[in-house]
Amino acid sequence: MSSGDYAKELLRSGIIDAKTGSKDSARRYLDRAIYMAGSYDVQAEAWFWMSEVVDDPTEKRKALENCLAHDLNHTRARRSLAILDGQLKASDVIDPNKLPAAPDGLREAQADRFICPKCGGRMAFSPDGSSLVCDFCSSHSAMNAGSGVENEKDFIVAMATLKGHGKPLQEQVFHCDGCGAEFILPPQLISANCVYCDSPHVVKFEDTKDLLEPNSILPHSFDQKRAVRLLIDWVEGNNIKPEKKVELPRGVYLPMWTFDIGGFIEYTGEIVEYEESSFNNRRERKVTRVNDNYPVMVNDLALPAARKLSAVFMKLIPGFELSALKSYDPRYLAGWAAEVYDIPMADASLDARSQAFKQYKDRLPNLLGGITVTRTSSAGMLVESFKLALLPVWMTELPFEGRNHLVLINGQSGIVASDLPEDGDEPGGLFDFLADLLNN
Repeated sequence: MSSGDYAKELLRSGIIDAKTGSKDSARRYLDRAIYMAGSYDVQAEAWFWMSEVVDDPTEKRKALENCLAHDLNHTRARRSLAILDGQLKASDVIDPNKLPAAPDGLREAQADRFICPKCGGRMAFSPDGSSLVCDFCSSHSAMNAGSGVENEKDFIVAMATLKGHGKPLQEQVFHCDGCGAEFILPPQLISANCVYCDSPHVVKFEDTKDLLEPNSILPHSFDQKRAVRLLIDWVEGNNIKPEKKVELPRGVYLPMWTFDIGGFIEYTGEIVEYEESSFNNRRERKVTRVNDNYPVMVNDLALPAARKLSAVFMKLIPGFELSALKSYDPRYLAGWAAEVYDIPMADASLDARSQAFKQYKDRLPNLLGGITVTRTSSAGMLVESFKLALLPVWMTELPFEGRNHLVLINGQSGIVASDLPEDGDEPGGLFDFLADLLNN
């Protein structure tokens, strides 16, 4: 038996004893496995199980750090270290193979309420990016929100909790502190106005274990009148004639996931060289097989976090300047609708990882120069961190060619996207009833 196979047998025996509670025996096997192992994988696994059988926090930390030194992508070690550092509660860790069902029916929820400190009127976020304005007395309240973006969240920590796999909330019952009424917020939204006193309410995500709270937001930068003007210009520029009345654009925040992906792609390739033979003066073909890794570094790969508008929203995402993202503050949602994500982070991360792998796989032949790639593997790729951001959009429907077409306007840059054919069809016509709004 080779030393490598012997080390694996020692590791297997150590794991068995660790699982049965024989910690002293497990430590002896694991110590020997670490000494004998020539493989980084075996050493990493042995150090992880060593962390499971030691009780002293200092020794446990040392074992986990040694594990990660041999395998930075060791998810269980990263999760255990997060628990040790207080970033994750052990009670929040769930079994992803036995996820509880999404809540059914009605549920109570807490919400922030925004009212004017001077007259008690309804406060709403003004698209000047820095204040709330009262609808009645027009007084402004400075937000004093920080301009920095909250650090991205650790993917491994989030995946260990229910929130990482959370599905959309069911209908929520809110109690309005202003008028005492209770109203229902549908699962697609995280903000709404009270149906009686019209005061804005925004879900407090930190009070629920169901969903992740947004950690970034890009505030709306212009009002409805500007959105109408952009819509008219776009319709005119595309020679579109609406078949009936078009609703005014509605301001909304749509959710977006971004992921940072690292690790490496394993590949097998061939280098073909031709050498002149000194015997027969003919060129001989020489093939050298190469097995190696190529590093992966993808920053802020963006994906829609809600299915309903995703096809058109995806067209808008490249037009957002994400460096302008601000730390999430519920006051930005006062008076504005905001949609909750219905694509769980865990599901979105699989799509992001797949897209990143495809991008690198397509580019790999050029990145490697003269190597002809014959096989690739994404086993070494890892989603490292993520953000949930809310992006500003104005939306309406365009009646054309016998049906309503979705039109979205980027609430930061004013870029327009729709599900219409890009070349346009029917000539003529403008939004006269929308133009009237601009003249008022």
